[in-house]
Amino acid sequence: MTMSRTPFHLAWFISKGYGPKAWRMPWGGPNPHAWVKPDLFINLTQALERACFDYVMIEDSSNIPYTYRNSHDVYVRYACDSPKLDPSVLAPFLIQATSRIGVITTLSTTEYNPFLLARLTNALDHVSDGRSGWNVVTGSNDGGAQNFGLERQFPHDERYEMADEYVELVCKLWESWEPDAMVIDQAAEVFADPAKVHPVHHEGRYFRSRGPLSAPRAPQGRPVICQAGGSARGRSFAARWAETIIAKAGSVAAMKSFRDDVRARAAGFGRDPDQIKVLFQITPIVDAFDDVAQERRKAIAREALTHAEFHLASLSRLTGIDFSKFDLDEVLPDLKSNGHQTIAAACSGKTPRQLLEGSLSLKDIDPTGTPDRVAHVMSEIIEEVGGDGFLFTYPELTRRYITEIADGLAPALQKLGVHRKAYRHGMLRDHLLEY
Repeated sequence: MTMSRTPFHLAWFISKGYGPKAWRMPWGGPNPHAWVKPDLFINLTQALERACFDYVMIEDSSNIPYTYRNSHDVYVRYACDSPKLDPSVLAPFLIQATSRIGVITTLSTTEYNPFLLARLTNALDHVSDGRSGWNVVTGSNDGGAQNFGLERQFPHDERYEMADEYVELVCKLWESWEPDAMVIDQAAEVFADPAKVHPVHHEGRYFRSRGPLSAPRAPQGRPVICQAGGSARGRSFAARWAETIIAKAGSVAAMKSFRDDVRARAAGFGRDPDQIKVLFQITPIVDAFDDVAQERRKAIAREALTHAEFHLASLSRLTGIDFSKFDLDEVLPDLKSNGHQTIAAACSGKTPRQLLEGSLSLKDIDPTGTPDRVAHVMSEIIEEVGGDGFLFTYPELTRRYITEIADGLAPALQKLGVHRKAYRHGMLRDHLLEY
């Protein structure tokens, strides 16, 4: 591959949300009880701001799963995908501790009333001076739906039909105050111009709201919309609404195919594809020496097999499929899911053992080694794919890993000329549109 010097975007996906991290592992910290405090996540966000990342995104789900063996035992025993505290409580701590990096909060369209969500995200954009975003999820687990009084999740594609209307309504509410409505003229005793504040009178198939929003327009107008749908219906939803997309692909060819597909769909909606930034999940392992990093990668694979129930239970939650029904070396059938369809499809035709051994790997690229080596690998991937960047994720987050990325890999990417050395803007959308 020919080396590219085109800059690309970097962000961070807080996998498994505002919950325990590495509590049973080396480097997890001296006080595992402290996971309920925001300190680790503040450290992460400040380090990423020091490294000039675009944003940090807080994943979330709102139930203790029971998909694996029809029991919550594995989930509770190992803190597998649970417990999680509310990300909208964590976000203000991250905002207060930083000044440039974006903070994106996951909020579900099946769990929040649209007006409540519009109000909450608008407030986060105000207090952050335009650095907030909303990761749109539709819900995927029946247990989550049952916590909110439903029998089960709505069918996969219908959830996106509902989400289309939901986002349309939220955007109307965000924009119900004109940009210059809040005049605050003390001499004339006019706080806001009534003629520039408008009810929305939304009467839809799924949602109703009078409006206007009970707060003025946010600094960005609309908080940045993030989305992670990988199915055909999810891609169409993302192409219509998202400004940054969380993507997962097992090979460089799959990355390119995904990005090209989303960009074509966005053009079909009349959008400029260059204004959508597709960031692919990646988990680099970096160390001072290549062989040490490779050994750490192998140790992660061994750990996954040692704690197979933990990792298979997590897959069960995501897909809604009980992986305890399959032998470790049984080739999985064509799996159908009302949850994360893309993950289920990626599991089909493999054995559970193969899924465990390759959980943090790419088929044809190995982001493992010294910072300089991994930086070159990442640059080559982006050249082949065409853009737009990477979303770092490491479920068992530690301060050691944060430092290795922020103070090891990020400087190597800056030296290579593919990552910014300083912020040029103050708002999240401007970071994304910078290149």
